[in-house]
Amino acid sequence: MTAEDKNCTRDESRRWSFRGYELDPANFTSAMVHLYRGEIQRANTWRTRLDATTNWAVITVAGALTFVFAEPTNPHFVFGLVLLLLLVFLTIEARRYRYYVLWAYRVHLMETDFLAPIFVPPFQPSADWAGKLAQTLSEPSFPIKLWQAVARRFRRNYIWLMSLLVLSWVLKLVMHPTRTGSITTVVERATVGPIRGQAVVLGAALLYTGLFALMIVDRLSRSWFPAPEFLRRVTRPFVPRPRREERLAVIVTTEGQAVAGRILRELQRGVTALEGRGMYTGDRWDVLLSAVTDVQVSHLKAIVHEIDAHAFVVVSMTAEIRGGGFTPFEPPS
Repeated sequence: MTAEDKNCTRDESRRWSFRGYELDPANFTSAMVHLYRGEIQRANTWRTRLDATTNWAVITVAGALTFVFAEPTNPHFVFGLVLLLLLVFLTIEARRYRYYVLWAYRVHLMETDFLAPIFVPPFQPSADWAGKLAQTLSEPSFPIKLWQAVARRFRRNYIWLMSLLVLSWVLKLVMHPTRTGSITTVVERATVGPIRGQAVVLGAALLYTGLFALMIVDRLSRSWFPAPEFLRRVTRPFVPRPRREERLAVIVTTEGQAVAGRILRELQRGVTALEGRGMYTGDRWDVLLSAVTDVQVSHLKAIVHEIDAHAFVVVSMTAEIRGGGFTPFEPPS
């Protein structure tokens, strides 16, 4: 093999070049391994922080129960303070959960779309995995909103802690200083300083009910079961619209075979061809339909313009695309 042939072979295997150094396939794989290990470490670190916050909440509730029920004269308003403290812990844990989901999303992309295809035919990753990974690295953003994180951590952990706290609070008011079966007496005993018992009970009920409603709204936003229409109408303003990352490209061209071939090879996206006819000129056109991601739109436009500069291209946002690699990521709890 001549020196020129060796240079051509080296140029063909080159994946990336930046500031004088090159990244060949072997170095690319090594870089991916280090990136995967780094994201795994990040996810584990933030998972540990999630567990630490839950432990704080458990210890706080256990300490409050031990103190309040130790003596009949111990004040009941400690439960109210602990309830507010649990709300602070829940907010902190929700913030940490958003970071955890971000790292877990990157790990999910590398495991399902890069590492898993190594073991099964056709031994190649999906077409959009690198684009999605590059997007979350260059423009990091949380996959879920703060209120969604609050709802999910409440459903997983804090609903049990807060329910135990509220029930213990009611039991304390019923039993101490003397046992009573009157609801009016129980409400009067809930008085804390200048705050009347009715206000204390109402505030605790609103807090618990609000978190419970938030949990239901989050579940409805991710569920596929047919919820009642009135319930969907009520929850619709609170359900965020998902970020559209998929696009439907409609290409009207006379070079349909060449354009479709380039899209299949370079973007690795399926193409559906239809036969069209111009209603004014009567000319025959090829109408191509292809679902692509955000990061592939510019490449697709470049392909079409290079083959047919007079082609008509429409790229629109899609409400939903399922199948063919377009599957939603479900954040771990």
